[in-house]
Amino acid sequence: MIFYLTHKQIDKTKWDRCIHDSVNSLVYGFSWYLDLVSPGWDALIEDDYRSVFPLTHKRQAGISYLAQPFFTQQLGVFTTNLLSQELVTRFLDAIPARFKLVEIHLNGFNKVDPKQFEVSSRKNHELELIYPYNEISGRYSQNTRRNLKKAVEAKVLVSRKVSADELISLFRKNYGKQEGKLNYRNYISIEKIIEHCIKQASGILIGAGNREGELDAGAFFLKDRTRFILLLAASDYNTRNNGAMFLLLDTFIREHASQPVMLDFEGGNDPNLGRFYKSFGARETTYPFVRISRIPFYKQQRRI
Repeated sequence: MIFYLTHKQIDKTKWDRCIHDSVNSLVYGFSWYLDLVSPGWDALIEDDYRSVFPLTHKRQAGISYLAQPFFTQQLGVFTTNLLSQELVTRFLDAIPARFKLVEIHLNGFNKVDPKQFEVSSRKNHELELIYPYNEISGRYSQNTRRNLKKAVEAKVLVSRKVSADELISLFRKNYGKQEGKLNYRNYISIEKIIEHCIKQASGILIGAGNREGELDAGAFFLKDRTRFILLLAASDYNTRNNGAMFLLLDTFIREHASQPVMLDFEGGNDPNLGRFYKSFGARETTYPFVRISRIPFYKQQRRI
């Protein structure tokens, strides 16, 4: 039987043990991560925490709903048991009726029955780094090679002396300011995630630029077992044509080549981003986006 637990009822020790031991473990599912991106999250659990499902809820206009937190690409069902489509169906059916709208990303191992749920695929891009650098770079596109040459000619240098605040500021001034999707709390969350991971030696901050003391590009890579997730990256719009981001990623790939790890670019629905990741030889993967609406038609006109 699947049980609904409020945040205060969750045994986080058992929860984290399940995430750690699950066949589809992802860092996004650990309690410390959920606490930062979705404070007060609730949960569905089955078989004494052998299968779990985080409920990242919000409330607006008097309506409680489930939404995907920023910086959290995939959640859904995590289990130490057999992960089947039937199990995913049972968890989706068990989402409490009080959540009138559900718009969430499940993980790539969760199979959803399209006959029972409104589901679509979201794209991700991944690059296996187990091969030698020469073999990986040999699959770079001509455009990537041209931009690497630009970076060398512009005397762009890669630096490890980058703070979380510097990277976040670069993001906010460029992409963040343009999109306007993130609020103050979201930036606090990503700063805490980066700081936590750096302290735990499970994250890498890298910057690149050709002006002393200024970043033209920056990135944070989150270590999650056998993968590095490109959790946050930013380029300066004024200098983005100098190849700094290309050099930054190439440097990371060079340093981690021939290791049994994956570089997870964490994205790709944007065609331009997809082409950019593929230019490094990344392969396209997918994960499900599920939408369940329990809102009367007249209320659906108000966008949440």
